[in-house]
Formats: sequence, C-alpha cells, structure tokens
Amino acid sequence: MEEDLLKKAINGDIKAFQALFLEFQPQLKSYLYRLLADRNDVEDLSQDTFVKAYDKLSTFKGTSSLKTWVFQVSTNLCYDFLRKRKRWQPDAQDKAKTLAMSSQEIADAFVKVHQHSPYGRYDVSEHIDFCFTCISKTLTIEQQVALILKDIYDFSRKEIGQILNKSEGVIKHLLFDARKLMMDIFDRRCALVSKNGVCHQCTELAGIYNPKQTEREELMKIEMVAQAEKRDRSSLYELRARLVAEIDPLRSGGSDMQDIIMQCTRQAIGEIDTMDPL
Repeated sequence: MEEDLLKKAINGDIKAFQALFLEFQPQLKSYLYRLLADRNDVEDLSQDTFVKAYDKLSTFKGTSSLKTWVFQVSTNLCYDFLRKRKRWQPDAQDKAKTLAMSSQEIADAFVKVHQHSPYGRYDVSEHIDFCFTCISKTLTIEQQVALILKDIYDFSRKEIGQILNKSEGVIKHLLFDARKLMMDIFDRRCALVSKNGVCHQCTELAGIYNPKQTEREELMKIEMVAQAEKRDRSSLYELRARLVAEIDPLRSGGSDMQDIIMQCTRQAIGEIDTMDPL
C-alpha cells in the first residue's frame, strides 16, 4: 500500500503524498518545536517542508526511508531559522523566572492559561520535557539535531547521517559531545537529580499550580527522580531522555502551559519582544 502511494506521489499525485506525509507529520512538528521553540515557526516550516518535499520528490532515490528524507528537507529549512538566533545559555530559565516574577502581566498570562485552557495543566514531567528543550538549545545546531533525533525520536546513526549529510563516525562524535554537555549542565542545575542543583523550578511551579498535590509523592513517581541517588549521571540522562520521548510538547495535556513558559523564556533572553496570547 505504501509503495503504491509513493509511486503515485512521485508521478505527481499530491493526495498520495499528503497521505504519506500525514503519517509522520505529528512527529515532524514535535521535532520542529524542539528545535525552534515557536509554534508559529513550526506551522510555517511544516507547510514549507510539505511544499518543498513534494516539489523535489522526483529526486528521492529511495536510499533512505521517505520519512528520513522528509526530515532532511525539514532540517535544512530549519537551519535558515536557527542560524539567525544565538545559542541559549544554561541560565535561560533563571532569566525567565526573574521576568515572570517582575511582570504582573506575564504572571496573569500563566494563570489564565492554567485555569482556562484545556491544555493548561502543570505537570512536573512536562516541565522536565520543557527543560530538556531549553538545555538542548545550548548545543550547536548539529549537536542539537543529532541528539534529538537519536535520543527522543529513535533515528539510527545512519539515518541521522543521511539527514545531516555526515558520516556515522561524525554523528557518533556529535552525540557523545552533546550528551556530555547536557549531562554537565543537568548535574549543575537540576535539583531533581543533584543535591547541588541550583534550579528548583519544577517543584516551585508545582507548588503554585498544583497546591493540593503531595509534592514528594508526585516527584517520586518519576523514575529519574526516584533513582537519582542510585544511578550514575549517564543512566539518569537515559531515564530523562526516555521520559521526554514519551511527551509530545504540542499535543500533551499541558502543551499550552509549556508554550507560555517557553514564550516567557524567549522574551527573557531577548529572542522575542512580547509573548503571543494563547
């Protein structure tokens, strides 16, 4: 069935290509959001990816899966966006916290989303996902792409090499360096996995938006937290990545809450001037 659709698509049947594209579009959009941290950009890039991939479909040689090839097209489009932006610093969330505490308008926006959006739930697991995106944006573009594709979306090193036009050996080094940088930052910052961690935002926000929950009981449901004193940092990173892989930041129960916090962070670091209403 899929081969028949692909043949029709290559011969110019846009409905056949659309049917194939829709199979992995949710994952593609989730991937784009982790790279771009902007819903509007995700919609634009997703549409641009569809148009460009369909336009260039005659060049698809079948040396990779169609999904991998489309992700390559999309990643190349992302580069134009990402090159214009500075890499984030590890303290981006600290700046967001300072901004939120100093602005009643932003604080009210958080409350409005939490109280009125059907996707405004605050969940510690989802904040861990949000944090992973923020920290990954401290990496180089190629490191970020390789890390997210491998550890969150389970692409093989060969597939990532095809997407980035790099050898598997280069991808292996990109992944090693990216994971080490992520683990170094989490060691210093995350109070959930380190007694010396300086960031307590997960529990602070849980106290604000989920005041009736027993904080420790909720945290201990997260395997990464429960295992923090027993596992080495590599194992803890793997648990964190596994948790993140199970969350779609655009379709989860707290996706609007994630996004309003992300917008606040982007405003705090000067990437946008003002937040969009949700």
